[in-house]
Amino acid sequence: MAKIQAIRGMNDILPDQSPVWQFVEDTVRKVLGQYGYQEIRMPIVEQTDLFKRSIGEVTDIVEKEMYTFEDRNGDSLTLRPEGTAGCVRAAEEHGLLFNQTRRLWYTGPMFRHERPQKGRYRQFHQIGVECFGMTGPDIDAELLVLTARLWKALGLAGHTRLEINSLGTSDARKVYREALVAYLEEYKEELDEDSKRRLGTNPLRILDSKVSETRKILEGAPSFDDYLDDDSREHFEHLKSLLEEAGVEYTVNPALVRGLDYYGKTVFEWVTDSLGAQGTVCAGGRYDGLVEQLGGKPTPAVGFAMGLERLILLLETLDLIPAHVTTDADVYVTAMGDSAIPVAMALAETLRDALPGLTIVSHCGGGSFKSQMKKADKSGARYALILGENEVASGTAALKPLRADEPQQDIAQAELASALARAFNL
Repeated sequence: MAKIQAIRGMNDILPDQSPVWQFVEDTVRKVLGQYGYQEIRMPIVEQTDLFKRSIGEVTDIVEKEMYTFEDRNGDSLTLRPEGTAGCVRAAEEHGLLFNQTRRLWYTGPMFRHERPQKGRYRQFHQIGVECFGMTGPDIDAELLVLTARLWKALGLAGHTRLEINSLGTSDARKVYREALVAYLEEYKEELDEDSKRRLGTNPLRILDSKVSETRKILEGAPSFDDYLDDDSREHFEHLKSLLEEAGVEYTVNPALVRGLDYYGKTVFEWVTDSLGAQGTVCAGGRYDGLVEQLGGKPTPAVGFAMGLERLILLLETLDLIPAHVTTDADVYVTAMGDSAIPVAMALAETLRDALPGLTIVSHCGGGSFKSQMKKADKSGARYALILGENEVASGTAALKPLRADEPQQDIAQAELASALARAFNL
């Protein structure tokens, strides 16, 4: 019988990988906590119309990439391809946005039927941050200052750079879109196939094309800056001055448009040169019209999302995973003989109470002294704690260093917690 394997592009996160994920998630959680962001948890399945109305029916995500199905009631449901729409739906449904500001964040899996490749998967994980009820560029700036702090905490400060742009209001985009289409129609036959398709559906996405021939054509295209409305221009200039005063370096990228219909005014990406084509590690912007678009009252909003797989890949590529991020045990407790087993278990519990920061693994399953010591070594522990009948009788335990050329010590069981605290500088 053939073995059942994971779906292509949907990967298991194995025990030796989990500590890195926990390290990144914990670091993000701490930084967000410093700024007063609150966690929200949404379901991974939503009504399909939520994404059609928010992302846009003529985007690649809705047209080609969503996992959509009918349930037994005949309702069309979709595995969430991104988190913003679901967060807006949840916040509006539960009255979180009524006459108040909100700073929210979430984490979890997202789903898109794309061609799997390094840094891009069909089930991927994101951390998303969404802010509601604040109109000024100061909240845009806070998000960028916050992410800059996060890169410092992860050791990535010198390996990412910030690109920003303004997409203006929907009216400004409409006028610019008409000018861009008129220009590109003259070169239609020279455009790549994706750009030809987008010309009639989502022409702003052509600005983000990576095809060299299309890039050359775009060099002569109308500049969005010439069509920017006064309010958006003032907002963008104020944002830039706030970033400069905060010491956050940035580059204005006129081709930065983002792939979702709901963005307007500020858009941004944090990018790296260390991952080849998959260079974006965090992206977002303003979406002031989305809450109203989904049935709520007009509510200014801004947010971003970062892909955890890509962020972890970047840390691994740059060899920035801290040494303490490991699955290794600290102490491995062995027991030789039936009388030693209950004493070893009780002693391990006492040590866990006294030293909650240490990982203390108790040997289970019996075996000879040699086999138990092999497992102690394989655990990665710095010390093995050895209990036999003699130690039980004398109320001691043998503390054997496994990673250093130091002598084994016999220590009174009552003194073990203090000895280990000193050994681990606790």
